[in-house]
Amino acid sequence: MTQEKLHWHLNGVAAWVGLFVLLAIIVFSITSMASVLHGLLTQAVKDSGLLYFPVGMFLVSIWLLTGFAVIQPNDALVLVFVGNYAGTVKNNGLILVNPFCSRKRISLKLQNLHSDILKVNDKRGNPIEIGAVIVWQVAEPAKAIFDVDSYQVFVKIQSEAAVRHLANMYAYDSDEDQHTLRSSVDEVSHTLKEELNQRLSTAGISIHEARIAHLAYAPEIASAMLKRQQAEAIISARRAIVSGAVNIVSDALQQLTEAQVVNLDDERRAAMVSNLLVVLCSDTQAQPIVNAGTLY
Repeated sequence: MTQEKLHWHLNGVAAWVGLFVLLAIIVFSITSMASVLHGLLTQAVKDSGLLYFPVGMFLVSIWLLTGFAVIQPNDALVLVFVGNYAGTVKNNGLILVNPFCSRKRISLKLQNLHSDILKVNDKRGNPIEIGAVIVWQVAEPAKAIFDVDSYQVFVKIQSEAAVRHLANMYAYDSDEDQHTLRSSVDEVSHTLKEELNQRLSTAGISIHEARIAHLAYAPEIASAMLKRQQAEAIISARRAIVSGAVNIVSDALQQLTEAQVVNLDDERRAAMVSNLLVVLCSDTQAQPIVNAGTLY
């Protein structure tokens, strides 16, 4: 695995000063050669080899100019020297690096990945459709460049694999008190983020956020599951209605007894409970009937 390291470089004011110095050297070199060509120097100077100095400085200046580079905000420069990783430069602005190094630029900006809608089986074996939105960033440029063939393709494939594995870990929905894909959004998102960080760390990728963007039953069972959900909702609502009705009847009987409004035997108490439950639990509005006689 490639280990990230910083490369020596000049940046900022030092790079600009170096640029002006190089330009001055180039002007001096050109002027000196022009003077020689016009015969302004003596033959002794020509024979002494001083002519080679400006020529050499000119060539060195041109060579050093190739070492200048500009790094934009949230970009990095990965340097390679003779086939070996030399280091990474993340400082923004104009810099001067080893001209012998080849350079590869890479973006450090946050990027979004909207995965394809995948058809997989959940923990219960029900076919579902699931998709995710992932926010990722290159954290270690050297690993992204050298340890994988294409880090963008690597992120896409590993993200789909992580989403498939996540769907197999949780049920779409459950009656029991356990985490599910539909109800436990934070827990599922945290699990997906941790797995993605583990899978993509080899490529120097960091995951900032991962959430499910699409979740539905597969079309072949969607109708049946909709009926099941409706039945569960009806049962839950009925349970709440019955529980509330029982509490109301209990409070009514207790208040009547404490206030001594009427004395009810067990049979009349049972009849009252039955009538109140019918009224409170009925789907339609109850029609009162006045009994002019007695219960017997």
